[in-house]
Amino acid sequence: MRRATFAVDIDGTVTEDGQGRIHLGALSALRHLAAAGHNVVYVSGRSSVEGFMLAVYGGTTRLAVGENGGCITTSPTEHALIGDRARCEAALRALRSGMDGVAEKPVFPRLTEVVLERTFDVAEGRRLVGELGLGVSLSDSGYAYHINSAGIDKGAGLRRAVEMLGGAAAGEVVAIGDSETDVPMFGAARTSVALGNAPDGVKAAASLVASAPSGAGVLEALDALAPRLSGPGGGAAGA
Repeated sequence: MRRATFAVDIDGTVTEDGQGRIHLGALSALRHLAAAGHNVVYVSGRSSVEGFMLAVYGGTTRLAVGENGGCITTSPTEHALIGDRARCEAALRALRSGMDGVAEKPVFPRLTEVVLERTFDVAEGRRLVGELGLGVSLSDSGYAYHINSAGIDKGAGLRRAVEMLGGAAAGEVVAIGDSETDVPMFGAARTSVALGNAPDGVKAAASLVASAPSGAGVLEALDALAPRLSGPGGGAAGA
């Protein structure tokens, strides 16, 4: 068996209705991969605690990357903080001073980032924080805008997670996602999969594009990848 690590986005990837409902077929397939000895790690713009709890109840690897790479959770009380929330809060104050319509989004508590409503011009916000040299990035997950420390993204979080899983022992890395925040994660993986609901720019950055959206696309992608996994992935999509 060729061991692999599957890095999987949550919203729009294993959820299917825009309201957080899990695609049960995709969850079953991912659980099958984990039972077969592969790592299945959620890499999300959500809090890492949400990703960790999905892993616990879904039966996958108990390590989750959240906050767009800024935080990795490995137990209910253990969190590796990669980002700097104080820097992000300073950027929030600057955005509120320089723009109208900037508001925090009600979300699970964040340890390293600030999450904003999509109620202002994100390009203007990026210009402002860049001119001020605040050392942050402003990204759009499609669900919210996220202020993260410079250099923090899903790619950085995934690389740290692979180290925590034993580096080379983690095997080939496969990243699956649907939004622009997943593109850095694609760069940290040998194989990247954009789902059918992904924007064209995200699809262009991936090495494999599924025709189906969300969870159905995950199943399609796992079927396509099954031959490379020498068996355990072969039954994943139909599990």
